[in-house]
Amino acid sequence: MVTVLDSSHGLEYGETVKENRKSYAKLHGYETFFAHVGDYDLLGSPMSWTKIVAMRHALNKFPNCQYIWFLTQDAFIMNPAVSIHKDIMASDKLENLMIRNQPVALPDSIIKTYSHLKPENVDVVVTQDFEGMSADSLIIRNSEWAEFFLDSWYDPLYRSYNFQKAETHALEHIAQWHPTILSKLALVPQSTLNSYSRATLGAKYSTGDFVVRFAGCTKMGNTACHQEAGRYNELRRNAFANA
Repeated sequence: MVTVLDSSHGLEYGETVKENRKSYAKLHGYETFFAHVGDYDLLGSPMSWTKIVAMRHALNKFPNCQYIWFLTQDAFIMNPAVSIHKDIMASDKLENLMIRNQPVALPDSIIKTYSHLKPENVDVVVTQDFEGMSADSLIIRNSEWAEFFLDSWYDPLYRSYNFQKAETHALEHIAQWHPTILSKLALVPQSTLNSYSRATLGAKYSTGDFVVRFAGCTKMGNTACHQEAGRYNELRRNAFANA
């Protein structure tokens, strides 16, 4: 499990996020990997690109892991009973979750997810919100292809290109125009691993969903991430206490 922490949101918030990840990992026998904004030299690229370097770092640190799950700092795991390897990535589960023949870029890209892709051939699992692909909760199967995928995503050409949403639009671009990527990629329903706390940007969190993400939260003000998170603290703690 990989999370990139930004201390500008407050140390208390960061510690709460870490505790959430560690508690979940302990239940399922997973490892956690925490990177921080500023840990890596991005050569002038926006700090949001840190997630890709952090995932690459995690693959090197845990070479025998089966999967890497990146989950943004601005999210809580809410249902500790859900297992990555049993409930999402297992072939019989993924077969039912995969959204086939879906436009890669919303609303109407002519490039669509493959209808014939078998779950055992899927190496990256992502979701879409109302605006398009999300890069804030995704699963990558550990393989040589995973290294190729992360290296391709982090290509200097994409980092220097003025994508509106930086690495998120870069991911959408390589999925749309590189069959080598699309042939290993599955889209799953947003509620599978990326529900939102507010319904304005995507599928809203419902009780029992795996994750709640505070999409669009800020560092300060009424929409501050720590305030948004506070709305879910009691529910999260009760879920883990009963796990």
